[in-house]
Amino acid sequence: MTGPAVTEQGSAVLPPIDPSRVYALIVGIEAYDAGEDWSLPGPARDAVALHRMLRAAGVPDAQLRLHLAPLPSYVPEVPYAAADQATLRRVLVRELSQARGDVLWVWWGGHGVLDRSGRLRLFTADATTADKLGIDLDSALARYAGDAVPALTEQLWIVDACESFEEDLAFREQLPPDALPMGRRTAVHRQTLLRAAGRGRVAVNDPVRATGLFSDILLGLLADRAPALPALPDPEELFPAVRARVAALRERGRTLQHPEIRLQSPERTEILPAVSRDAEATEDTEERSASPLRRAVDALLAYPLMNDPSERQTVVGALSPDVTGMLPRHSKARTDVAGILTGLVRYHVQALWDLFDAVVALDDHPDRKRELARAVREFDTFSRRPRGRA
Repeated sequence: MTGPAVTEQGSAVLPPIDPSRVYALIVGIEAYDAGEDWSLPGPARDAVALHRMLRAAGVPDAQLRLHLAPLPSYVPEVPYAAADQATLRRVLVRELSQARGDVLWVWWGGHGVLDRSGRLRLFTADATTADKLGIDLDSALARYAGDAVPALTEQLWIVDACESFEEDLAFREQLPPDALPMGRRTAVHRQTLLRAAGRGRVAVNDPVRATGLFSDILLGLLADRAPALPALPDPEELFPAVRARVAALRERGRTLQHPEIRLQSPERTEILPAVSRDAEATEDTEERSASPLRRAVDALLAYPLMNDPSERQTVVGALSPDVTGMLPRHSKARTDVAGILTGLVRYHVQALWDLFDAVVALDDHPDRKRELARAVREFDTFSRRPRGRA
């Protein structure tokens, strides 16, 4: 091998490699057996875009395992395999584990949830509301860091999926354990994991452009580094660029996600923060840890008028009668406000913004208005899970 390659932007990458020594698992799930409410335009298109990049970089077709579940509105121009749990589990456990290569790319776009034990569960295309089938990402990472995978020592895992808390999604039953089998732990693999959302956060999807915001950023950055592909990019050079672009989107109110990168190698194991440490120290810890519903309730109750039953009724009375007739009501302010919010999202997400307009029409305090807008936007995004990657 020669020394590190450098792109026109001055980005360092790992030394050039033989494309025939590169493998990839690329997953994009837009349609789920759970039905239309889970539909998610974008992941299949994003997956095909990465497939196209790696193919252009010389990786043989047989080593690019593309698994899609596209919506009917999108017809991929390349052959692909199914994205159900049995298929993907077989690929991870029986097939890809035995690949005799050096480099592994894993890309996954679709719905996800952080289970009660803190493990990220990625739903597969055959998931339903009653049977939430999926892949346990943490167990897959553990398998691919042990002797069950004797080769593929350089790995990059990119996951664009929500990390909403399982308990916040009001599942009727807890997700069952479904870990992949592991071998013995070793210290020979270098594993980089990029996660889009951050703990308890929604990974926002753009349904108009049919792409995930995080995926769009990554694909753009990888396109800039195309001359060095299929070598893996330097994660410590790539992640600050990802972080800066996501921070710019947060500033514009387009997302609340905080991407995370985990580096694991024989020399180190480290999680790099989603924001710089100085900036992280200034963030409001309670704001970052609160659920979207709690934040929205707190933002509304910051208005004195929402603590008064008569004034609260004035706000509700400004909404459409078709909506207000369906709202659960309660004499206690916090319970009533929570019921109003959850009732409105069941009717139509625009009703949340009608509520916002009704409140600020009576009290236009700039700080309260700013926080309410942020909270409603977060709760709106959270409640529209089919448009996020939850």
